[in-house]
Amino acid sequence: MMKFNHKTFFIALISLLLSGNLVYGLDLSSIEFPALNKIELPNIKKIQLDNGMRIYLLEDKTLPLIEASARIHGGSYLEPADKVGLGDLMGDLMRDGGTQKWAPDELDEMLEGLGASLNSYADVISSGVNLMMLSTKKELSVELLAEVMRRPRYDEARFEQAMIAYKSGISRRNDNDASIAGREFGKMIYGSESPYARHAEYKTLGAISRNDLIDFHKKICRPDHVQLAVWGDFDTAEMLAIIKKYFGDWKKGTEKIADFPKVDYKFDQRVGFVERADSKQSNVYLGHIGGNTLDPENSHRIVMNNILGVGFGSRLFNEVRSKHGLCYSVYGVYTSNISYPGKFFCYVGTKGESTIKAINLIKSEIERMKTEEATEKELKSAKDRYLNSFVFNFESKGQIIQRMVYYDFFGLPKDFLNKQKEEVEGTTAADVKAAAQKYLKPEAMRVIVVGNPKSFDAPLETLNNGSITKIDVTIPQ
Repeated sequence: MMKFNHKTFFIALISLLLSGNLVYGLDLSSIEFPALNKIELPNIKKIQLDNGMRIYLLEDKTLPLIEASARIHGGSYLEPADKVGLGDLMGDLMRDGGTQKWAPDELDEMLEGLGASLNSYADVISSGVNLMMLSTKKELSVELLAEVMRRPRYDEARFEQAMIAYKSGISRRNDNDASIAGREFGKMIYGSESPYARHAEYKTLGAISRNDLIDFHKKICRPDHVQLAVWGDFDTAEMLAIIKKYFGDWKKGTEKIADFPKVDYKFDQRVGFVERADSKQSNVYLGHIGGNTLDPENSHRIVMNNILGVGFGSRLFNEVRSKHGLCYSVYGVYTSNISYPGKFFCYVGTKGESTIKAINLIKSEIERMKTEEATEKELKSAKDRYLNSFVFNFESKGQIIQRMVYYDFFGLPKDFLNKQKEEVEGTTAADVKAAAQKYLKPEAMRVIVVGNPKSFDAPLETLNNGSITKIDVTIPQ
């Protein structure tokens, strides 16, 4: 009997795949995919406690697990300007700094022994706690959440360790040119002192004490700011009773916290330049302020964005990379938020000798979005890119319930995403062109270039894009 040779088999298989014989003559664009079925949302039980805390419960007996996510209204936008970094430290150490009941090491050992995970965080607009644990420990899981949110210890030793780590991060923040470009572009759009773009310095970290963390936590972490979502293997009535046991006596706050800061933006032209004498490549961001998720043309912008700059086959990719061979990476993104405006930006990483040419090509493609309607092929590809990834918004119960929490906070209907999908499907080439004419401003671009000016194909002045400012990214001591 002939002995089966695995090596020979796999070499032959790979050769067959690479030869293309399996798909010879097949026009992939001719494949017709069925329309996506409407996704039915599960029945999530919503309850509000007397202290204002909102609870969202979803039973799921698939696995013997309980998962929870607490969203707390309030983040780093509330920290004082002279103590930037306070919000992030407060969020990280809410869990890592231990609780009044469990010291940090005790908490670490207990979670490890239970095979559970528990973490906390803070971002610009919110803070939160996430937990996953076996459902046989359902009461302990709720107690852990209550301890971390209500009674964090902010252990002094852990506070000092976190400070060392944060300062180390500052010392390394100029190691990557692309990161510098992205950071400075954010400041160019929102302002260097804006909560949406500012970052910690040694001086602001040095002004923060452990007591500041405790006070900041008290300010934002209170029941009327909390939305607690729990899903997994439990009985709804039993879980609600446990939650009331550990959170029901939590006193509602009285002080109203500040609203999200407004963004004061004026469309104009300007160029920011960061000199990196040793760089062989230029990292470039160009764009302007973005939009709001609730803008009536938001769905049309999604299609517009995909045509312009998302993935293989986008106009930026075809023109800047495929046709002219100026880069490996080029893309455009029009972002939208609810709490504050997003950003519209295009990025390219190109050799120094093609810096100006790449920027001008990108600006030309942005202008072309306003003057030239999308082809039928472009429109279909842009929609398919959105629709083919749509189902991944519903991969897990956790995704669904956490999105409902977010929508509920901003007063959106729970089927907001399904409605957006329908609007994307109905978007026409004329809709895309109209959105581009309204929201894209190639005549008012702000540009950040990080690179070596000696290697540029032309001076930055030839961009004719307003004033040029050299940006000093030296880290203040």
